[in-house]
Amino acid sequence: MPLMILRGIATLSLILLLWNPATSRVLPTSDQPIVLLDASLSMSAAWPVALDSVRPFIRRRAVVWRFGRQVSAFDTTPPADGATRLGPALEAAAGRAGEVVVVTDGALDDVGSIPRDLLRRPRVVLLSRSPFADAYVAGIEGTRHVTRGDTVRLKVSYGVDGIRGSELGTRNASIVVSVADRRLTSQRVTLPDSGTLSTEVTFPVSRIPNAGWAVLEVRLEASGDAEPRDNSRLFAIDVSLQPAAVVFAAPPDWEARFLARTLSDVARMPVKMFVQTEPGRWRDAATLAPVAPAELTRAAQGARLVVTTGDPERSRAFVGGGTRKAARLIWPAEGQPGDWYVERPTSSPLTGALSSIVWDSLPPANAAGPARTLDTSGVVALTARLARRGMPRPIVVLETRDGGERRATVSATGLWRWAFRGGASEQAYRSLIAALVDWLLGERGSGTRERIVPEAFEVPNGLPTVWRWVTSDSARPVAITLRTDDTTRTDTLHFDAAGRAELLLAPGFYRYALSGGSEQGVVAVEMYSDEWRPRAPALAAQPGEALARLGSFGLRDRWWLFLIAVAALAAEWTLRRRQGLP
Repeated sequence: MPLMILRGIATLSLILLLWNPATSRVLPTSDQPIVLLDASLSMSAAWPVALDSVRPFIRRRAVVWRFGRQVSAFDTTPPADGATRLGPALEAAAGRAGEVVVVTDGALDDVGSIPRDLLRRPRVVLLSRSPFADAYVAGIEGTRHVTRGDTVRLKVSYGVDGIRGSELGTRNASIVVSVADRRLTSQRVTLPDSGTLSTEVTFPVSRIPNAGWAVLEVRLEASGDAEPRDNSRLFAIDVSLQPAAVVFAAPPDWEARFLARTLSDVARMPVKMFVQTEPGRWRDAATLAPVAPAELTRAAQGARLVVTTGDPERSRAFVGGGTRKAARLIWPAEGQPGDWYVERPTSSPLTGALSSIVWDSLPPANAAGPARTLDTSGVVALTARLARRGMPRPIVVLETRDGGERRATVSATGLWRWAFRGGASEQAYRSLIAALVDWLLGERGSGTRERIVPEAFEVPNGLPTVWRWVTSDSARPVAITLRTDDTTRTDTLHFDAAGRAELLLAPGFYRYALSGGSEQGVVAVEMYSDEWRPRAPALAAQPGEALARLGSFGLRDRWWLFLIAVAALAAEWTLRRRQGLP
């Protein structure tokens, strides 16, 4: 009889463990708090205090997450994120029971986009920064690609934040531009009491010691500044001995302006633009200074690509001579007016590069040149129809002349509206210009189309460098090598469905090279971050409200049931051995 009882208890225990029926009960709100710890750069000074605030919760078996640029697991390493986004952390904590505690300095970037019910729930421990006055450099704008004879023109925005009445705004300061610890120029400025001002800093390119890519440091030197880490910004600039492309605009118009800017961006080459503002007189488009015909001829003969817009006959005297034949892009401004809709490309060297464009969504050209007879070397790359009716008219023609000289003719005007419209239309315009330049310079070993480009050459501290896949084929992982003066790092760019990849780097200046191609260049990570600047807390301290919820518990969560099963089996086996049973 005892054997039967023990065997029944053991069998029943095993059946219950296999079945694992669950029961529910209300969890107390004090169970396992969730602590969201601000790990952005603005918390650097208060980090020891923040860790002390978290330790009592850890002793209560709290779950601790760091938040900033993204949500991550807890560790005690100093904060390094260049943004403070609380929303994703609150959304992740919303499905858990227990108290939610936010430890932050209140300088948040996304408070306005967080639902109010999520903001009401957490208890907020506010570690406010002490108020201080701060002078900073807000941003830099300028031309990326220049030649030895150019002048660098940088638009520098600077300002003062923080305590008003600190007299920091009444003091003079200096903006200093340097490269590799070599001072290039300086300019005296007066700081505002608060807010931001802009000034133009100029200096000759010849002061930059070496050709190629260089990174300029623009620093604001001001006495009494409590936060020096936001006083400098970086600006990458490419210096060439001669302009790689020369644009002759006669007369200057929107077509030439958007073409020159896009050509510099997508081809990543220095572009020099000359405009004919009155008959027989040419000027530099950047400075409007008069330019002699000899200088125009010299610029055209030294360029790899010559672009003529408007009336190409006016610039023929400068681009027709010389023994060196540059590639030519001819973009006349005359033609039959109307709404000329560009059609899907026919078979040509540009078809692959333009395959991702949605042509029906593009605005029409406002004029198209007359149809002309093509010789055997001519290939029609794009056509357009007037009001989508009638015979198509060639608007982009590619030709290869004797001696290997390549020439492209675009006989449609108003395509600049693609770039002006922005979005997909702007990308279509950039793809067209990049494809044209790639074909024109392709056989000279100077192909300009790249698989991958950085979205920005300079990135603030604590934010990742973002890389974009720009060709029409599918994105794939690519190895990248980054070099500084002291170290070499090899990593892999993994692209998402949108063709974007992120790589987090420490502050510094990096020269990069991509495997499987000729892409190379520079990226810079600044010491500057918006997190260093003083900001009023966007979130106030509050007690919060804890939410109770039902918890489900199975029999396997009861340790004593396993003990009963093991004890019953052991006792039954011992009793059978004593009775001499098998």
